[in-house]
Amino acid sequence: MTASRQDGRDVPTGGGAETPRPRVRFRRLPSNPDLPLPERATPHAAGYDVRSAEDAVLEPGEIRLVATGLEMELPEGMECQVRPRSGLALKHGITLPNSPGTIDPDYRGELRIILQNLGPEPVRLGRGERIAQLVFARFETPEAVEADRISETQRGPGGFGSTGLA
Repeated sequence: MTASRQDGRDVPTGGGAETPRPRVRFRRLPSNPDLPLPERATPHAAGYDVRSAEDAVLEPGEIRLVATGLEMELPEGMECQVRPRSGLALKHGITLPNSPGTIDPDYRGELRIILQNLGPEPVRLGRGERIAQLVFARFETPEAVEADRISETQRGPGGFGSTGLA
C-alpha cells in the first residue's frame, strides 16, 4: 500500500520495506482520448514506448514534429530522455536528430517527438504507432564555478583518438 508525496514519489504506508518509487503523471489532450499511456513492452525494458496521436508521412530527409497528445509532469530532479526506436531505425531509417532529447521537469507543453527520415523512401506513420521511447533518469545540478586551473590527468587535453583507440 502506498501514498503519493508532493514530489511525485510513492511512499509506503505500512506492511513492509518498500522502496519509494517515482511517479510520472500524464494528461491526455483532446487529440488523444484513446491511445495508451507510454508503456514498457516487457517487464525488463528500460524505455517506455510512446505513440503518435496523428497520421504522418515522412519524406526522405524530412524532419518534423509528431504529436503524442500527452502532457507530462516529471518529479523534481528527474529528466525524460527521448530516444529512437530501433525497429523504425533499422527498417526505415527513422531517427531522432537530437537523440537523446531531454525533457526537463518544469516543461508542461505537449510531448512532441522530432523525427527524421534518413531512409530512401517515404515512411507512413499511423495514429497509434510507437514512434519513440522514453527513458527516465535522475540528475544532479552541481554548482558551476570558475577556476584558475583544473587538475591534470594522464590523458591531458587530448581529444578524439588521444587514448590510442582507433
